[in-house]
Amino acid sequence: MKNIENITSVIKLIPLEHYVFLSLALFSIGVLGILFRRNTIVILMCIELMLNSVNLLFTAFSAYRSDTQGQVFVFFIMIVSAVEVVVGLSILVMMKRNVDSVDINLLNKLKN
Repeated sequence: MKNIENITSVIKLIPLEHYVFLSLALFSIGVLGILFRRNTIVILMCIELMLNSVNLLFTAFSAYRSDTQGQVFVFFIMIVSAVEVVVGLSILVMMKRNVDSVDINLLNKLKN
């Protein structure tokens, strides 16, 4: 329990605005990566980056409010992230087998 209090005190040393700006920057990079890249692997990594930026905010707000609900949400987001990786990689393998490319624009050819 003392270790958790030490981590919380270290998190509180940095102002909350810094966490918000860092999370905003990471989320923006993830959105831009999804919008402008066509590679499936890069898109999956950008989704992970967006989820991790939300995790950072939940953890920071949870530490500042001394409430553990934000950290519980982080665990749920990690579970969703793991499921997203499994589904995304299975789609990626299917694309590579059928189309021989990982370009997201060729995803329409998998309908048949």
